[in-house]
Amino acid sequence: MKLHTKIFLGMGLGVVFGLLVAALENRGLMLGKTTPTAAVTTYVKPVGDLFINMIKMIIVPLVFASLLVGTASLSDIRKLGRIGGKTLLYFLVTTVIALTFGLVIANVVRPGDKISEEVKQRLEASASQQAEEKLAGAKEQTADKVEFIKQTFLNIVPTNPVKALVEGNLLQIIFVALMMGIALTLIDPEKAQPVIKFFDGINDVMIKLVNIFMKVAPYGVFALIANVIATSGASVLGALAWYVATTIVGMAIIVVTMYPIALKLLTRTKVSDFFRGVRQAMLISFSTSSSGATLPITMECCEENLGVSKDVSSFVLPLGATINMNGTAIYMSVSALFIAQVYGQDLGLGEQLIIVLMATMASVGAAGAPGVGVIMLLMVLNAVGLPDSGFALVIGVERILDMCRTVLNITGDASCAVVVASSEKEIAEVPPMKLLK
Repeated sequence: MKLHTKIFLGMGLGVVFGLLVAALENRGLMLGKTTPTAAVTTYVKPVGDLFINMIKMIIVPLVFASLLVGTASLSDIRKLGRIGGKTLLYFLVTTVIALTFGLVIANVVRPGDKISEEVKQRLEASASQQAEEKLAGAKEQTADKVEFIKQTFLNIVPTNPVKALVEGNLLQIIFVALMMGIALTLIDPEKAQPVIKFFDGINDVMIKLVNIFMKVAPYGVFALIANVIATSGASVLGALAWYVATTIVGMAIIVVTMYPIALKLLTRTKVSDFFRGVRQAMLISFSTSSSGATLPITMECCEENLGVSKDVSSFVLPLGATINMNGTAIYMSVSALFIAQVYGQDLGLGEQLIIVLMATMASVGAAGAPGVGVIMLLMVLNAVGLPDSGFALVIGVERILDMCRTVLNITGDASCAVVVASSEKEIAEVPPMKLLK
């Protein structure tokens, strides 16, 4: 059985198991002194956490080694500038499109109008403590929005590169790897080669570890999905069905329209080949809710299945995992309008343009920060005068939507890698059988 089939099977079984646990919980069944949901969190979820930790272990050395080697291998530094410019332009344009589309679909469907006052009060009461815990840190970080974004940009350059590696700050790691790679191209080749060969070996070791760790992916996916379904609660999903459906449908439309159009216009890669090539990364991203944790798999899919060169994938994908948030863009725009509609505040065109502007800046400015989704949404709510407490309305399904928006984020990263590689003529033909593996 192929790996992606095993992963999909694990996901399906996780959903069934989670629903079963939730049903037992609703009937008041106890397993000794603990509830079924608590038992899943205690005994099943750690399997998923272990899988995520295994993948995260690879991220820092893989990103640093692959980006350094890729940069050092470039004979023309201007090429790096071209790749960087194309990457940032693609990310910016797709983020603005996603944000705008999110506003359009939220204005058309108006999911907030479907929430009664009784449901609103129940949601606020049940999630108030959880919302306050998440918002506390976010409020502190975003007290001064301009200062927050300015400091984040300044922090791209680390004062201590070792600390950046230890903390896994991807933006700082990318900067250090780029600078060291450029410096290696400018010194004596005889002195540069041993360093390049060393990190090239590190890169090969990390890729091999990805292949090894992916063997436990189906079990990790099962554990993660089962825990999410068991703890989400059917009542919350039912109350927010219109909001959840609007957000997910918006994301799905972007996946099946924006990226295929970009691939059709800017590359020779078939849309069907693209989705077959990245399906494994999409499944893992849905389970882990983390672009960073999925990064090693995304890089392998793009290089092995889609023919993207290491030079391009090692630059575009780490940067995308850090700042490209198309799924989060739709989530923020729909959430902001949903909260406004629930509170009876109609946002005009000017205020909706502010949402686009603030969310675009926040998607870069909040990169690498903990609780990034909460921080970005809080900045947008504050920018248009919506109450912070509105976050309590959506926190109950935030985890499920996080899973969906991460799929959109990594799909956008992969499409950018293919587009940039095609423009640089650094994309190889992949045999059809390779894509079917």
